[in-house]
Amino acid sequence: MQPTEKGPLTEAAYYILLSLYSPLHGYGIMQNVRKMSNDRVNLGAGTLYGAINTLLDRQWIASVGDSAMSRKKEYIITDAGRAAVKSEILRLRELVENGQRMEKL
Repeated sequence: MQPTEKGPLTEAAYYILLSLYSPLHGYGIMQNVRKMSNDRVNLGAGTLYGAINTLLDRQWIASVGDSAMSRKKEYIITDAGRAAVKSEILRLRELVENGQRMEKL
């Protein structure tokens, strides 16, 4: 599956993937996204866990360790998730470059 096959990433999915370059549980992801976005993006639990389920289905993230031993399930980005992030960065870079080029006209 190509990372862009499903279209552009939502802002929530993008920030969740960035957050998971190190293992984190749900609340940690929420805090990290707020910090990375300078408090602009505040994920609710429904949005977060809906996105996590989608990312798990796409195999862009994976559960870490034995979740039966802990109440807090941790997640980490996979190689496919990293590819999706890289693809999204290239897409966003192209958007910015095209916008900047038009501003110079």
